[in-house]
Amino acid sequence: MGKPSLKKKSGGGGGGKSGDHGGGGGKPSLDRSGSKVLDGDETIFTDMAQELKEEGNKLFQRREHECALLNYEKAIKLLPRGHTDIAYLHSNIAACYMQMNPPDHYRAINECNLALEVSPKYSKALLKRARCFEALGRLDLAHRDVSKVLAVEPNNLTALDVADRVKKAMDEKGIVIDDKEVMPTPEEVVAAAPRQKPRKKKGRKAAAKEAAAAVEEVEEAKAVEPVKEVEEPPRQVKLVFGEDIRWAQVPARCGMAQLREAVRSKFPGLKAVLVKYKDKEGDLVTITNQDELKWAEDLAEPGSSLRLYVTEANPEHEPYLDDTNSGPLERNVNSDNGSTRSNRQDEDRSTVTCIDDWIVQFARLFKNHVGVSSDEYLDLHEVSMKLYTEAIEDTITTDEAQEVFQLAESNFQEMAALAFFHWGNVHMSRARKRLLLPGDSPQELVLEQVKEAYEWAKEEYNKAGRRYEEAVKAKPNFFEGFLALAHQQFEQAKLSWYYAIGSNVDLDKCSSEVLELFNKAEDNMERGTEMWEEMEEQRLKNRSKPSQENAVLEKMGLDEYIKDVSTDDAAEQASNMRSQINILWGMLLYERSVVEFKLALPMWEDCLMAAIEKFKLGGASATDIAVLVKNHCANETAQEGLGFKIDEIVQAWNEMYDIKRWLRGVPSFRLEPLFRRRVPQLHTALEHI
Repeated sequence: MGKPSLKKKSGGGGGGKSGDHGGGGGKPSLDRSGSKVLDGDETIFTDMAQELKEEGNKLFQRREHECALLNYEKAIKLLPRGHTDIAYLHSNIAACYMQMNPPDHYRAINECNLALEVSPKYSKALLKRARCFEALGRLDLAHRDVSKVLAVEPNNLTALDVADRVKKAMDEKGIVIDDKEVMPTPEEVVAAAPRQKPRKKKGRKAAAKEAAAAVEEVEEAKAVEPVKEVEEPPRQVKLVFGEDIRWAQVPARCGMAQLREAVRSKFPGLKAVLVKYKDKEGDLVTITNQDELKWAEDLAEPGSSLRLYVTEANPEHEPYLDDTNSGPLERNVNSDNGSTRSNRQDEDRSTVTCIDDWIVQFARLFKNHVGVSSDEYLDLHEVSMKLYTEAIEDTITTDEAQEVFQLAESNFQEMAALAFFHWGNVHMSRARKRLLLPGDSPQELVLEQVKEAYEWAKEEYNKAGRRYEEAVKAKPNFFEGFLALAHQQFEQAKLSWYYAIGSNVDLDKCSSEVLELFNKAEDNMERGTEMWEEMEEQRLKNRSKPSQENAVLEKMGLDEYIKDVSTDDAAEQASNMRSQINILWGMLLYERSVVEFKLALPMWEDCLMAAIEKFKLGGASATDIAVLVKNHCANETAQEGLGFKIDEIVQAWNEMYDIKRWLRGVPSFRLEPLFRRRVPQLHTALEHI
């Protein structure tokens, strides 16, 4: 019933012919209904009508109702009489009239009548005509049409919805349907539209002209006669945005544009909004047009305020603003501007640009000549995306897909953390900017340049620290971020200490900042080391089993992406990693012991002992450790300036490590640039100011 079916007409259907000749002065129409052989021209016309219908559907979806209507009319002219698509096209023309601003319900009813002449049980035409009758206040006729649909399709949701609205409106107005009462036919309703004199029943064009003339007469009467409608008082509504509830005042017959304006006036910070109402089942339904707003008003209890729920949305997802069904609210104009608006609408309608028939025919002949169907290429992306979405819909909801999603999430976290990690490394390198001090420069100029270099390096260290903190936020178990953060705070503490020494400031004033940086560096070093040890322990437990990532990649057939590291290489890399961490930790503790000794703090010796222990765990030789202890500033035998001997020794250790790694072929890891960082030249310059 949803699609039109052919109706075999009796001999009385020849009225159309007589109507064509009844005018006397018109051209005789070409009647193809009696043709027994479907010639080639008729096939071409049918194909052209199909293209016009599809183009009209696209225009209708883009809300270009005028152009869509003209395409549908051209398609009807090309189709043979009695074709099944004629009812469909008339129904679409009716929909165009219903969507215009203002709606033309009389013409829409006439188009529905023409559709039902071809297919009397066409449910879409019956429902459209019922909605037109409902808008015109003819609830009895609307009830009759929707009852016809429900008699054949009792589960039609649209028909049930219209039937509920019509029944509720009839109950409110006290209208009772009497089966014995003779109701006017739809044709009589169209003919009863206000006009100057009665006319004979004519073809579709004549009926449309009569309906248009009737509408023009009604609009002219509205422009001349004073408005008799009593202005209804505004309505109070509650706008609910999360836990924020605000009162708003809207017109009694509010449109979507006015409702959205009221919401934005109460919540000016929202760029795009979705307005929803709660239905009988308790679900929040988004309001997209005038009809749904009326449904929300009908659900409100008598005497209570209407509650509308507001949510913030992406501007791309905000419903298209279309108040074509605004009813009296949009047409509530005074007598001064009524005729002006009508003239403007006629002018706009006359300026609509559409494709001429000869262009369509030429395009058809050209495509047939070259053998190319351009429509297939135009719709290729849309069809492909639809097929792609349908194909993956079942796949992404399976348990196997969740495992892949989890792996993808972990990899994306790793990528984000690495990006911030390398970003921080860039700032650490910028902090090494060279300081050039000419030998003959005055002391004031030297101090000024040193201060500028110190401020520059300090700012770059702070930027690097923020990037490392963002890295560990992106991936909480990113141990490289904690170790890098410890190294950044360690270098910044040394910078502040050497600047205080070179500037001859009171060391007690800057000691709190320096010691705080050392404390943070030790904490981050400890956290990063613990994370790495846990990961290494987990790797050793599951070394006989393939990793989750490799198992998923193997299952998906992506063997080329599987990372296979031998057991010996993994053990060698873990040993080198542990050694490098202990060496860095030992450097931190050694430098702290120097600072604490200069500040006369008693715990400097504990820090020195802890540093020696870390150097031993890192694989340093006993000779190197003895040299470090001997040249500590606490020893009276230490030579001037040898406090930085540790950096040279550690650099030598790193070079020895590189030689061993190259000889054994052990792959490098991400923290090597951090462990290979030389002492910034600024530190040496600050010492010798």
